[in-house]
Amino acid sequence: VQLQASGGGLVQAGGSLRLSCAASGRTVSNYNMGWFRQAPGKEREFVAFISRSGSDIYYADSVKGRFTIPRDNAKNTVYLQMNSLKPEDTAVYSCAARLYYGFSQSASQYEYWGQGTLVTVSS
Repeated sequence: VQLQASGGGLVQAGGSLRLSCAASGRTVSNYNMGWFRQAPGKEREFVAFISRSGSDIYYADSVKGRFTIPRDNAKNTVYLQMNSLKPEDTAVYSCAARLYYGFSQSASQYEYWGQGTLVTVSS
């Protein structure tokens, strides 16, 4: 599966953005999907996860209550809806797919990755 992330940009603190992760080559409904981010000078970190069925969803504590991870299997796309953005959310966001097993916060457990999209939140 090939993944294409988009939707990043510059937004003021308190604003919203929706990132998209479009899949091609295989149907995204076959995969458990995750979003990760990497801020300048920091390690890549887990943001959100949704299982292939959509029944299992997990968020990092830092984004819980502000971000959601809906998926639209008909459009072969997974989203990251980001609300109440903070300057500390500034990072390159990447989507990833995991074919086997369930939830993992570890980036190394995901087999397929899209290129990142930059989100910059100004104060």
